[in-house]
Amino acid sequence: MKSITINGSQRESVGKKATKALRNAGQVPCVMYGGDKAFHFSAPELAFSKLVYTASAHTVVIVLDNGEEYNAVMQDIQFHPVTDRITHIDFYQIFEDKEITMEIPVQTVGSSRGVMNGGNLRMPYRKLRVKAIPSKLPDFVEIDITPLKIGSKFYITELANEDYKFLHPDNTVVCQVRRSRLAVIDADDEDEDEGAEGTDAPAAEAAQE
Repeated sequence: MKSITINGSQRESVGKKATKALRNAGQVPCVMYGGDKAFHFSAPELAFSKLVYTASAHTVVIVLDNGEEYNAVMQDIQFHPVTDRITHIDFYQIFEDKEITMEIPVQTVGSSRGVMNGGNLRMPYRKLRVKAIPSKLPDFVEIDITPLKIGSKFYITELANEDYKFLHPDNTVVCQVRRSRLAVIDADDEDEDEGAEGTDAPAAEAAQE
């Protein structure tokens, strides 16, 4: 997984007055958890643009002005309700020998036969929760939708691998092709579509978040 470096300064004063002064100066107050103890730091708001305003997942290297460096992942972010400016970020320190959980974006490749016949591709999840040691975390989860016909479903169990683990039930549907009014059904699609609609498992739908 790609990493972004953010240069910051450790904060000594963490009261409301000091925090307000930081924001007025274009700085974002941050907290780092996960180590021996939590600590506060700040960094320019512009430094977070490649981390926050992107669909990709990244780890972060926080480099402080005292020379200390920390590997981390963004855990929580707060925005101003009116201006949408970043007001606070929580980070969680990561270690190479300890597993962490991250939400990884989903990307599709290929051209679905069912979609070309007029079906609708549905993706209940744009990101999936993944657990792994940092070096094994993927930049994205790739799904080849080429085989999907109208009525086909792609379950999370089809993405199983040895590098990381998905934190979703086995019956989670990651994507599917649903019939639309304009869909053209050929013989193979029709058999599969009828079977899928006749045995559609409510439990799988209910398990989706």
